[in-house]
Amino acid sequence: MASEGREGEHPSVTLFRRYLRIRTVQPEPDYGTNPRLSSILLNSHTDVVPVFKEHWSHDPFEAFKDAEGYIYARGTQDMKCVSIQYLEAVRRLKAEGHHFPRTIHMTFVPDEEVGGHQGMALFVKRPEFQALRAGFALDEGLANPSDAFTVFYSERSTWWVRVLSTGKPGHSSRFVEDTAVEKLHKVMSSILAFREKERQRLQSNPHLKAGAVTSVNLTKLEGGVAYNVVPATISAIFDFRVAPDVDLKAFEEQLQGWCRAAGEGVTLEFVQKWTEPRVTSIDDSDPWWAAFSGVCKDMNLSLEPEIFPAATDSRYLRVMGIPALGFSPMNRTPVLLHDHDERLHEAVFLRGVDIYTRLLPALASMPALPSDG
Repeated sequence: MASEGREGEHPSVTLFRRYLRIRTVQPEPDYGTNPRLSSILLNSHTDVVPVFKEHWSHDPFEAFKDAEGYIYARGTQDMKCVSIQYLEAVRRLKAEGHHFPRTIHMTFVPDEEVGGHQGMALFVKRPEFQALRAGFALDEGLANPSDAFTVFYSERSTWWVRVLSTGKPGHSSRFVEDTAVEKLHKVMSSILAFREKERQRLQSNPHLKAGAVTSVNLTKLEGGVAYNVVPATISAIFDFRVAPDVDLKAFEEQLQGWCRAAGEGVTLEFVQKWTEPRVTSIDDSDPWWAAFSGVCKDMNLSLEPEIFPAATDSRYLRVMGIPALGFSPMNRTPVLLHDHDERLHEAVFLRGVDIYTRLLPALASMPALPSDG
């Protein structure tokens, strides 16, 4: 059984393990000394994905810590670790009496794991969000198995596409012509050929990461009424993750072209369609990046800038004109978000608190910028 405040356990680890068992927190922001400057926003989400307990070594909601110091729980990597690291870093800075020109706000939002449509997507439109006057944001990243730390400056656009095919029905003992299935098969073949081309492009270039190419997977097939009836309609759902440098208008036309080429009665609709990809500058001349990377350099942290392969709440912040970096300080850690036995070593967690304790003063002490006006 997990215990509260084990003898000799670091108080930050105890707090982290407690948070893994709860849903929400109500933080207090650290107000800056110069209200004319935009603020620093530290964002995290409180929701987690479902679990299959039978595949876990320990109860995924117990926050069990084993003898080696690994904490097992859903959310250890995605992303309750970062939530508590924010709080612990701010608490440490306040206890030491620090004050900074820029206000530090912490947001703990719901719904991220299912798209953020009832969370950050709505929050950025609220007057309460506007009142934060955020000028720069940090959000979630991913673990890195190597010594380096990954930092994400953009992400791919999520397109969930349903292709609906209609054709002639009939008895399945006959060679029915112009069926919905054969037309859908043509579209599927075109999409899967594109998928293979992108996969080969990624594998043939060691400098490319997954976020720099467009991925697609067939996730659902729907149709049919009986074993011996050729269906009049059938559909397939594809999950596209479109790289930020892709011409989205041209890409959509390509999808429409594949449907037209398959024959009459083939259409597509979007279940989800993100059309506003944004890129946060990681140029050395950018003051926010210079401050962030400068602290990491001083701490001898090796950074690997990448495009996030999936989707986070950062996309809603970037659309509002707020530069955002996805950063979860977890190196030497296998990527286990959404996986069985998701876990994080307490030493990696505590190191993350140290990193934020160094990062926040540099960001919150940023001199006035033209964007602050």
